[in-house]
Amino acid sequence: MPAYKMSALDPGAIAAMPSGPYQQTLGFILNDTARLLRKRFEQRARHLGLTRAQWQALAYLARNEGIQQSALAEILELEPITLGRILDRLETADLIERRRHPADRRVWLLHLKPKAHSLMADMFDIGDATRAEALAGISPADRETLTRILIAMKANLAEACAAPVDGALPARRASHG
Repeated sequence: MPAYKMSALDPGAIAAMPSGPYQQTLGFILNDTARLLRKRFEQRARHLGLTRAQWQALAYLARNEGIQQSALAEILELEPITLGRILDRLETADLIERRRHPADRRVWLLHLKPKAHSLMADMFDIGDATRAEALAGISPADRETLTRILIAMKANLAEACAAPVDGALPARRASHG
């Protein structure tokens, strides 16, 4: 069976994967796993009435209370105007508030409102249930190892992304004409 059609539940699938252009690489596996985690979270969180973009903004804001709107846009990899619309809806729903920066009136600082804190508790419960499904059948020791490896990979890549790439060509700008 080609690697791209192997069952993710087949424990021998990775060891038995043929080499070639369709093998499951770490990048594809991580991407697919993250996509399925988001999909399952969305299925469980649908009753909260939030879009993925809204709950992601709230989750990052909960970890970075008081962050500047522009910095949150950078973390979420969104254009500032796109994040602005998401925040407008969250503000209308009484979940966040924008406060002026004390030293720079052009800058908005973002804060969760009390209503968002109870919603965040629901979101964390949904996250716990989703992670439990994802990690079913995986020993606590393997969970710790997985977490340690992913943290190390994240640190390695963050450091690499901060450095220039030798011999890399400059990024091309999109042409709209």
